[in-house]
Amino acid sequence: MIAQLSGTVWSVGEDHVVVRVGGIGIRVRVPPDAPAQLGDVGQPVELFTHLHVRENELALYGFLTQEELALFKLLLSVSGVGPKVALALLGVVSPDALRQAVTQENPALLSRAPGVGPKTAKSIIFHLKDKLIPTGAQAAPLLSDADAQVIAALTGLGFSLVEAQTALQSLPKNEDLSIEEQVRQALTYFAAP
Repeated sequence: MIAQLSGTVWSVGEDHVVVRVGGIGIRVRVPPDAPAQLGDVGQPVELFTHLHVRENELALYGFLTQEELALFKLLLSVSGVGPKVALALLGVVSPDALRQAVTQENPALLSRAPGVGPKTAKSIIFHLKDKLIPTGAQAAPLLSDADAQVIAALTGLGFSLVEAQTALQSLPKNEDLSIEEQVRQALTYFAAP
């Protein structure tokens, strides 16, 4: 099994990258926000990988961190969750937010990923509830539904999940703003020099 891949970025697609390793181009499927984080063609890259074997296809899935890879494998252990759904989920929800959604039973956050309906979200929570523990001594506060809507709006506008979370964290905490106002202020964060 291929556990890790190091090489240079040869090409970048919407849902994959081709990594050149020793003169061979290896196509690796990645989460939706990963291509923006990998850099330009010709840049060195290291991915932690999972080889998914089906009767008519071998597919290699790559992640920037071992934590994302571990969560991907856990998601695959849930009945009804295949690699495409697991990858989409990791592209919409950060590893910490996924842990929070599962441990605090918030299927609405998981349902924001393409291909994850309420039934699948509840199944993920049921199957992973005892397997996921929050990172650190204390769990970070759960993303509120309003925060999740702001992140969904920003990622829908083309910003990466990391960019959306950073913009959300920059918003004033003590003000009771509407979702539209939060999105507007988050957009001004991106416009700032």
